[in-house]
Amino acid sequence: MTDVTVAAPAPKKAGAFHLETVTWVQHWTDSLFSFRTTRDPSLRFSSGQFVMVGLEVDGKPLLRAYSIASPAWHEELEFYSIKVPDGPLTSRLQKIKVGDQVLIGRKPTGTLVLDGLKPGKRLYMLGTGTGLAPWLSLARDPEVYERFDEAIVTHTVRNVADLNYRELFEEDLAKDEILSEVIGDKLRYYPTVTREPFKTQGRITDLIASGKLFEDLGVPPLDPAVDRLMLCGGPSVLADLKTMLIERGFEEGSIAKPGDFVLEKAFVET
Repeated sequence: MTDVTVAAPAPKKAGAFHLETVTWVQHWTDSLFSFRTTRDPSLRFSSGQFVMVGLEVDGKPLLRAYSIASPAWHEELEFYSIKVPDGPLTSRLQKIKVGDQVLIGRKPTGTLVLDGLKPGKRLYMLGTGTGLAPWLSLARDPEVYERFDEAIVTHTVRNVADLNYRELFEEDLAKDEILSEVIGDKLRYYPTVTREPFKTQGRITDLIASGKLFEDLGVPPLDPAVDRLMLCGGPSVLADLKTMLIERGFEEGSIAKPGDFVLEKAFVET
């Protein structure tokens, strides 16, 4: 594992992108890693949004969309990524080291923002794999706890080793001097594993359909009158979740027309 931080020099500008410096890299497994970069003071985003991230290859930018895993108030930018051996970008990006430079787009965007939802009582953030990234941002945003009485983050992965950031949710946030007071007992974390024994097993769709999710959490079944949901993960899971929600009377929302749930269509698995 790599866990290194350094004081980084001020980044330079590069056309449509900010040229930022890598300050921290964490290799979780052979297929998952996270990294942080400096953040240009002019970059503004809402927690839950994504931005284009990449490298300059043969004089041209090679990019893909990444949800910003750090909260909007943080002075650095954090990203959570899979490693694809033959992926055009991730095969290169996984080799970055502290002090390297990456391209960060100047225009964050995305549908996983609080303004896309109607007021409600309980917020579910359902994520699979690196689809946890926007919840890492939102779970540390005080506005979530101003708007909702309860926030539930679910993270479904194949193997136990893929439950990265588990310590953040289970221990670190409760110890944080500022955030612990803001969050109180409003945040719940529900990790599930599909291919290995674990205290909670199965696909999130199956856990919702069977009612086990609600039984484990001690909350009522989904109700469009009070529950709001955000979805991020693989396209097949998102399609299944969307169908389930619509069948239960939930309406998809957007910033233009807030609804009961929002999902991120820009997420890709490769």
